[in-house]
Amino acid sequence: MTGIVVISGNPRAGSRTSTLASAVGAAIAARIGSPEPHLIEVGALGAGLLTPGDEATKAALAAITDASLLVVATPTYKGSYTGVLKVLLDNLPAQALAGKLAVPVVTAGVAPQATAAEALLRQLLVELGAIAVRPGLPVIEADLAESVAISQKYAAALDW
Repeated sequence: MTGIVVISGNPRAGSRTSTLASAVGAAIAARIGSPEPHLIEVGALGAGLLTPGDEATKAALAAITDASLLVVATPTYKGSYTGVLKVLLDNLPAQALAGKLAVPVVTAGVAPQATAAEALLRQLLVELGAIAVRPGLPVIEADLAESVAISQKYAAALDW
């Protein structure tokens, strides 16, 4: 296993959700003495997500299945995780994440929406066999400017 992989499920690469996810991955890596996480920007995969045999998508899926810990982040779209994140994860076989720790990270406009979407993302990760870390990290958009501080506080509070 290769360590920590951060998956940003935002359709736009370089998003605030991606910044938060990367900060969470870095804070966890620092806490456990792991190398810097590998980042997968799902939005950057583009149409390759729907193209059988796409090399970039295959590489992303290989990184996911080789990871020991995943930070899976998404903005809230229509009350849930993004479609591009779901398409990527739908390419994994059943139980592909068995035994892997997964940290669900969700951004949204308001706290109840973030909390509800985090529960749905958690359910998806568990369906794939992951051990979803509790608590996940729902963050409201107004707090995203503090992504590094939020991530460091979150990682310090994790009780493995």
